[in-house]
This record gives sequence, C-alpha cells and structure tokens, in this order.
Amino acid sequence: MCRWLAYSGNAVQLETVLFRSRHSLIDQSLHSKLGATTTNGDGFGLGWYQHPHDIPYRYRSIQPAWNDRNLRELARAVSAPMFVAHVRSATHTPVQETNCHPFRHRRWIFAHNGLIQSFPLVRRELLVAIEPGRFSALEGSTDSEVMFYLAMTFGLEHEPVPALERMAGFVEATARRHGIDDPLNMTVCACDGEQMVAVRYSSEGNSRSLFHSTSFKHLHELYPDDPRIAAAGEDAYLIVSEPLVDLPDVWAEVPEATAIIVRGPQVEYRQFVPVTPQ
Repeated sequence: MCRWLAYSGNAVQLETVLFRSRHSLIDQSLHSKLGATTTNGDGFGLGWYQHPHDIPYRYRSIQPAWNDRNLRELARAVSAPMFVAHVRSATHTPVQETNCHPFRHRRWIFAHNGLIQSFPLVRRELLVAIEPGRFSALEGSTDSEVMFYLAMTFGLEHEPVPALERMAGFVEATARRHGIDDPLNMTVCACDGEQMVAVRYSSEGNSRSLFHSTSFKHLHELYPDDPRIAAAGEDAYLIVSEPLVDLPDVWAEVPEATAIIVRGPQVEYRQFVPVTPQ
C-alpha cells in the first residue's frame, strides 16, 4: 500500500522528518516494516502550509521518493508548521502525477493509505455521488481521490469527522450492494492549515498501521541536545504510518475505529463510526 505522515507544531524544515530520522518516510519508501508492501516507489507527494489561512503548497512526482534530487532540495529549503507527506504503492490505478497524494481542494489536502476493495466495480456509482460543483476538480483515477471528494460532498469543510464518517458509510453501503464484503480499509489525513484530522478505520477491523507521537515535552527531556526536537516545540504532534525509530518509546498505536483532531496544542480522540447518508 502506501506510507504517510502528518506534522503540526512550530515551523520545522521538512527534511527533519523526511530524511534525517533513521526510519524516515524516505527510508520507509524503500524499507517499510509494517506496510502491506515493503517498497513504496510509485510516486510521492508533499502538501504544506506557510500560514494557516493560505492555500497549501504542493509538490508531487512519479519518481520514487528516494531518487528525486528536487525533493531533497525542497525539503531542505522549506520550513512549515503543518505538512503532510505520502509515498505511494499503486493498487488499481496507473503511476501518474495526478494519482499521487496528497490531493488538494481549496484549503484542504488529503492523503490515504488503504483501498476500496473491487473499486472498479463501484467506481461509477461513487463518482456520480460527488457534488456536481466539485466533480470537475477530479484529476486522477484513484479510489483515494474519490474518497476525498465524497468527503467534501458530505461536508468536510464544515464538520470533518462527521463528513468522513458519512463518506465511509456511503462507500460501505455502495460496495455491499455489489456483494463486496469488508470493502473499506483506510488510514486518512485531512488538513486545512488550522486543523489536522486523521482516521484509522477498516470494515473488517484490521486497518493499516498508524501511530501518533505521545509527548514532545518528554522528547525534550530524553534528547535535550537534539536541535530537531527543540525546533518542533513541546506542542508538536506527529501522525505516522510507522514510528520513526530513532525516537524510541514515544509512539502510541492509534486504536481501530479512531479519529484524531489536532488544533494547535489541543488534541482530541474520538470513536469513528461510519454513517450511511440519508
């Protein structure tokens, strides 16, 4: 499948997380330990905010993340208080830039790991449920982008978690009408520059891996001389497909069927329950 991470905190250089950690996201693109596939080389993408109310910047490429010199230069040059990075392992759809995450619509960016089972069988029905005013913004052919625009249709900009619950419920109901069991597996992240919303959920209760940092204050105590941790600040928060292993004992697994909402120093955890839209 794929690997992704999301960061919120003080502005830090992107390379701090993408390259410098021992099991960084770039390392995971080659040597994933917990993913469905070891190598995630079918493209990558970054989305980041310089200021909370700005339209996010984005860089995507079909190059493997470990082999893109421009990515290393960009990650060294850019500092941001919120960003999402994703390395892709393609499933149903081709390797092309428009299929690389994160997807963007206005202030929102969206990244996904997982799949809709038998997506080609339900693709048309899911597509026609997208609000007509948003349909023209679709660029690629992935199930992930369809999930994003369904969530937008169901109110992501106003109530992110309920919108994602309605999206998940709609996908499940549609797939089951086609006789598809356990249709949805996802870890997703949606950001608008002010908040970061992540969900771990699957129809069968066996989701892809997802972890969150427990305490950057504790990290400051463990690594008082590490400038990377000092730069992030005590309220920094990371959500990752796999732990960055050079920072031991500070990761907690996100439970099944859980949503996380991060707004600055405030972090909320709640149960995630799909709802079939009326």
